[in-house]
Amino acid sequence: MRSAAGLPFLLEEGLEVAFVPPVLDAPRRARVREVTEQGNDVVVFFEGVEDRTTAEMLAGCHCLVRRADLPEDALAIGSHGLVGWTARDEAAGFSGTVADVVENPGQVLLQLAGSDGRTVLVPLVDEFVAGFDEDAREIALRAPAGLYDLG
Repeated sequence: MRSAAGLPFLLEEGLEVAFVPPVLDAPRRARVREVTEQGNDVVVFFEGVEDRTTAEMLAGCHCLVRRADLPEDALAIGSHGLVGWTARDEAAGFSGTVADVVENPGQVLLQLAGSDGRTVLVPLVDEFVAGFDEDAREIALRAPAGLYDLG
C-alpha cells in the first residue's frame, strides 16, 4: 500500500476502512489487522481478507477512513505543508512555487505561481505527481499537455 499524493500514511491497527470503488464479491469495509513495513513497502492485512483471491480483487482500490477516526493532528502537515515548495514539470517546461492548496470536494488542487508570473491550478492526484523530494522541498509533476496553458 501507499498513501495518496501529498498525504501521510495513516493506516494503523484497528482503523476501519471503506474500499472504493466497491468490488463485487469483495468486502466493502474492513478493519486493519496488521501493518508491517517491508523495505520501502507497507503491507497491510485486513480482517475478513483472508486469502489471496480476495486481496487481488481489492488491488487498485482506495482505502477511505472517517476523519473522526484519525488522530486530531494526523493531517496537520498534510497537503498544506506543501505551500512554499517548488513544483517542476520538466516535460512541459513549467516551474513554479506552491502558493496555496485548495481543498475542493472532488479533489485537492495545487495553486502554483509560475516563474513566468502565471498562476495555474494542478490537481494533486497520483496521475499528475511524479514524486516528492522532502529534503529539497520539490514536487516533480507530469501533467497532461496543455494544462499549464489554462492558467
